Amino acid sequence: MSAAAPGANGAVPAPEALRTSGPGARLAAVDLGATSGRVILGAVEGGRLRMRHIARFSNDPVRLTEDGGVGLHWNITALYQSVEDGLCTAAAEAGGLDSIGIDSWAVDYALLRTGRMLGVPYHYRDERTARGVELVRERLTAAELFSASGLQHLDFNTVFQLALEAEGGWLELADRLLLIPDLLGYWLTGQARAEATNASTTGLLGVRSGTWDAALLERLGYPRALLPDLIAPGERLGTLTTAVGERIGAPGTPVTAVGSHDTASAVVAVPMESRSAAYISSGTWSLVGLELDEPVLSTAAQEANFTNEGGVDGRVRFLKNVSGLWLLSESMRTWERGSSGSERASDLAELLAAAEAVERPVPVFDAGDEVFVAPGDMPARIAQWCSQRGIEPPRTRPEVVRSILESLAAAYAQTIEQAEALAGRRADVIHIVGGGSQNAPLCRLTAQRTGRTVIAGPVEATAMGNLLVQARAVGAIDPAASLEDLREIVRASAPVQRY
Repeated sequence: MSAAAPGANGAVPAPEALRTSGPGARLAAVDLGATSGRVILGAVEGGRLRMRHIARFSNDPVRLTEDGGVGLHWNITALYQSVEDGLCTAAAEAGGLDSIGIDSWAVDYALLRTGRMLGVPYHYRDERTARGVELVRERLTAAELFSASGLQHLDFNTVFQLALEAEGGWLELADRLLLIPDLLGYWLTGQARAEATNASTTGLLGVRSGTWDAALLERLGYPRALLPDLIAPGERLGTLTTAVGERIGAPGTPVTAVGSHDTASAVVAVPMESRSAAYISSGTWSLVGLELDEPVLSTAAQEANFTNEGGVDGRVRFLKNVSGLWLLSESMRTWERGSSGSERASDLAELLAAAEAVERPVPVFDAGDEVFVAPGDMPARIAQWCSQRGIEPPRTRPEVVRSILESLAAAYAQTIEQAEALAGRRADVIHIVGGGSQNAPLCRLTAQRTGRTVIAGPVEATAMGNLLVQARAVGAIDPAASLEDLREIVRASAPVQRY
């Protein structure tokens, strides 16, 4: 299906083959990020996706006292209550729901026994994860793990977190492991399944087979019985339980599996017109890479720390995690905490404008350095990173922001060049989707440092991908529609900005 020409607002005319008549299905996307969550209503009408924000809520981690210190955890029950409340509002406003889909961040999980959680899920930024890496390395080399799973090394990958659970005896007590979106799906429907795109981020899924790797699990000593059966995006997980359906006011509503790893849903809504494109899903993290048909499992890919994660419709997300707007948001939080009566709290829009006006050269630091992973005083860490290397740190808040933006753009450029070399594919254009697509200075700097056209938008790529997979699953659009067809709807629905 060929792409249509852009309209005046940056969107393209609705594709004729995917036009629908009458009201579209009432779809609810639950989109959970590391700092906030949303419930968004959507419907496909006239070949365009219409969306309306219903609820937004914070996702604040909690610190709990534990033997030997303090653990950083997700406040998962409060998060689930916010999800239910948002779905209740959505059902009331739409007069019912025809499908619900859930996506979230990856790698984190809950352990259960007979359906009950054994503890509050850990946050991937908890400092315990380094010990998990040591334990896994006693049984598997980095090369063996990459060959089996195709994943980049991140200290917080599920495979490493579970080594700590095994050491503490928790895997002997548990009879089920559910990743975060699977856990919420279980609470809504009573059905325990593992959605495939998110399962691919655990380090336990075979990169070639697409199934749980029994040999790998045996070597690690993790019980295979912990892991539920897999479900693919577009399959029905189940329907709301009677109790949940009554609370939400939408009895019998199906819950549809989507690309439950938020990046998998975001990539569905990257409005690429050809495969000769790179994408950056820019939010708390920046996921930078290419969409491929086959994984890249070379030694060079492992050494460059690239990952092969599952995508919707069997595509491969060949990418690398690069630090993202976390650097900026943590800096803002630091400044807000430190503001007094004599110093006004920083305004992001003003800071971005001031950052663009900075004429003095600012340092470009390694945005991927592990020193920037944990919460804390980010401006102080940037200054320390620079000072330790004999580099003059940024002196003012606008200079800190400019330094962050320059460093992210440099990391994007380097990562895209690496991805191209490893995959043997040239990207003629770079798509930035998610929150970072609204950051005009970052988009401009990325275009300058890469020497490529940057197309920014849509902002709500994750929710759009979530909703479009649901729409296809419930027949609101042609069930045989390809990813390319879904992206035509994206191009018709959301204006973009070219840099």
